[in-house]
Amino acid sequence: MKHSQVSVRWKEGLHLRPATRLVERAKAFQSTICLKVNERLADGRSILAVLLLCATFGSVVDLEVSGEDEDQALAAVTAVFECENSDAADITDFSWDTEDPRL
Repeated sequence: MKHSQVSVRWKEGLHLRPATRLVERAKAFQSTICLKVNERLADGRSILAVLLLCATFGSVVDLEVSGEDEDQALAAVTAVFECENSDAADITDFSWDTEDPRL
């Protein structure tokens, strides 16, 4: 089991964009990822649970990761919090089909 603490660096707090990136990264691993903010616990694979942490700018997030790939999982989740810009933690690769007549 690995533990780490990170801070929310985004003035908007842990909102939908970085939370989505965090959950996507968490789902890529076999390990269990738990986040804790002020006695609130969240499963790192649940977008709703992560958003309900209500982590604001400056909040300290305790990360607890356990499993076969815990080192890699912890590094991946920590990397989300290291982005200075919350939009940089967003998914920016959208592939639009401009040939589609419905667009």
